[in-house]
Amino acid sequence: MTPQNLRQGNDRSPAPRSRKPTMADVAAELGVSRALVSLVFRDQPGASPETRERVFAAAARLGYKPDMAARLLARGRSKVLGVLFTARNPHHVDLVEAIYPTAEELGYDLVLSAAVPSRDEHKAIEALVGHRSEALLLCGPTIAEEDIADLGTRLPVVVLGRHLKCAPVDIVTSYDRPGAREVVDHLVGLGHRDIAHVDGGSKPGAPERRRAYRDAMRSHGLADRVRILPGNHTEEGGQEAARGMLAGDEGLPTAVFASNDQCAIGLLDVFTRAGVKIPEQVSIVGYDDSHIAGLSHIDLTTVRQDVPRLARLAVEAADEQLRGVRDPGATLKLESKLVVRGTSGPPTQR
Repeated sequence: MTPQNLRQGNDRSPAPRSRKPTMADVAAELGVSRALVSLVFRDQPGASPETRERVFAAAARLGYKPDMAARLLARGRSKVLGVLFTARNPHHVDLVEAIYPTAEELGYDLVLSAAVPSRDEHKAIEALVGHRSEALLLCGPTIAEEDIADLGTRLPVVVLGRHLKCAPVDIVTSYDRPGAREVVDHLVGLGHRDIAHVDGGSKPGAPERRRAYRDAMRSHGLADRVRILPGNHTEEGGQEAARGMLAGDEGLPTAVFASNDQCAIGLLDVFTRAGVKIPEQVSIVGYDDSHIAGLSHIDLTTVRQDVPRLARLAVEAADEQLRGVRDPGATLKLESKLVVRGTSGPPTQR
């Protein structure tokens, strides 16, 4: 974790060191006993969550990294997997639900920690570490890659749904580009030419889906029709994009590909309230096939990610790291599939 994100009450910069930092240095940095710091790194009772966060933050500032194998040996196996998820993301909720069966099958308990507007991912992650999690499963994390890499030096980490370049962690995700390409192919096959994309900014999966949309439009000879609107992986992001299209001078496209289901549902809500007929006037396609997409009053055309398989691979990857079967750094990718429902259809003549 970066010092900026985790520093609490101690802003002193550490003096330059020519030797490897020790646990005693961490204790001196905080003005506490070495025994207390040892309790934290052995995940033993006796330190509050706030103290644990301060200890890990000080260790990060000093560059102290306890030996993970020694920690596990000292404390015994807790058989606890920590799961980070975003409470407002239905796809993450689906992943959490799917993680339980494989975790129980392999003998693990789960500790969940949610990122919410009032509690960022750094705090949610350190809470998992403080609860003796042997390994972490991070659902679509948005923190910096270097922070994830640093976390991977502390304990086994598996990232779901985000592409990373060089962090020493396992990655379990879907191929985003083929799924997004299938969306454009589907809409063009229905006769659409004015196809807009509401992107997800820098959220996990969004850059790949955005590039795939642009490439697919070009391959269909529609480069001059490429229309990318800023959005977010939230209903609010979709709602704002829909209002912008309704108020803009370009007119409504005949189809919109949203970067995820939440964004698509935001689009659907605003368009429907404005009297726009779906799919007769505007077709809408999402991404994820979260549980809300299939509800009868939503009936969203979307790209399905194989959530049960993603969850199983993630738990198995964490288990393999913990058992020392292999080193971290594996990337496991699954195919996705377009699911056609009632929000997409041929365009009407204008």
